[in-house]
Amino acid sequence: MSVEFLAPLPHSLQEHPFRDVLVNALRAALDAVNGEEAVRRSLHVEGDQLWVGEKVYPLHPKGQLALLAVGKAAVSMARGAKQSLGDRLSRGIIVTKFLPENEVLDFPTLLGDHPIPKQRSLRAARTVEGFLKTLQLEDTLLCLISGGASALLTYPRHPLRLQDLQKTTQLLLRCGANIHELNTIRKHLERFKGGGLVQMVNATRVISLIISDVIGDSIEVIGSGMTAPDPTTFENALAILDRYELRHSLPSRVLAYLVEGSQGAHPETLKADMAFSKQFANHLIASNRHACEAAQRSLERAGVETLHLTSYLQGEASQVGRVFASFARQLSALQSASRSPICWIAGGETTVTVRGQGIGGRNSELALGAVTDLSGLEGVLLITLASDGDDGFSPAAGAVVSGSTARRAQQLGLSPVEFLKRNDSYTFFSHLQDCLFTSPTHTNVNDLIFLFVG
Repeated sequence: MSVEFLAPLPHSLQEHPFRDVLVNALRAALDAVNGEEAVRRSLHVEGDQLWVGEKVYPLHPKGQLALLAVGKAAVSMARGAKQSLGDRLSRGIIVTKFLPENEVLDFPTLLGDHPIPKQRSLRAARTVEGFLKTLQLEDTLLCLISGGASALLTYPRHPLRLQDLQKTTQLLLRCGANIHELNTIRKHLERFKGGGLVQMVNATRVISLIISDVIGDSIEVIGSGMTAPDPTTFENALAILDRYELRHSLPSRVLAYLVEGSQGAHPETLKADMAFSKQFANHLIASNRHACEAAQRSLERAGVETLHLTSYLQGEASQVGRVFASFARQLSALQSASRSPICWIAGGETTVTVRGQGIGGRNSELALGAVTDLSGLEGVLLITLASDGDDGFSPAAGAVVSGSTARRAQQLGLSPVEFLKRNDSYTFFSHLQDCLFTSPTHTNVNDLIFLFVG
């Protein structure tokens, strides 16, 4: 099912002569990493053999093939697995953020919380633990993992409590820590993460299909590496706390646990050189690069000159917005000479250091950071989009900025600088009717940025 951009479209996009070309490119990007399709084209079974791409895994003739799907794309990924494997997929469980409307699901489905884990995430983790313990040695577990899994499945190590993890997650999100740093700490505080799921399950073989929502597509970071060996240590987790000066604000039990762990009092996460009886394999089936390349192909078919700039974009969101505004000025000069439309595409994950009490997310904050410097540029659009359709703590997926955004804001008495100080980007773009909303995307491959001049 193709992603839809909900009406009304952002004002700046609605009025642009290349509106349909750009909307088609956005839709192509998201459709290319749809969870259902990504799994369906990666997976099939022949007799007692399970194929993942070109890799084949033997299935025990008396064993069951069970499914665990966790993440924002869990429902669509499970749907794809059922289409490919049919009745051979005998049982399973799904943990996700939203239930689809008017759909009968093939497996019991639990809801967790994101981005801050709450009681639903803890209940889901306990239910999954019970499910895993029912599996036998001859069984094979098929894991489908996508972005959001870390928060949706949360089970603190003893003696930590859920509120300890909540406070820790909030502190790391507000200070601007990136996903690698956040998940390094999570892996050392929770039971499923850092290879913990593999250690917990009874089945001998664990095979994972993974949609990446992290820069660099590091398997050990996606979903906090539930089914992967972990190269990080307790010492690494403490170094991150020191980098952001968080030791004094961290819950005392969390700090004590990490310090004790660095001294050998608590077990480390699963390491690659550990002797281990289970066989496990991880397969990446969709990523930000796939989305960017699909958008690029769509634009090129429409006669737009394109460049896939990067899928490794990082940095403070508002400052990245200013950088893209400087790119826009350069591209405007080039476009005047060539007279053909140009679009640069980028992907990645920026961060927001929260200092105010406003409503927003990293995509709308990036867009807000570009407003002033884009002022007066004709034909320019900057489109920011969270691929999961959910930008931080706002209901929007992103925002659109044009060369006239600053003028329109001034007419309404809105100051981009003041809204940035409050981290209130969603409110700013709501006043301008320039928020971007989508139907459920059934995926999560980080963020997408389109800089168009035409």
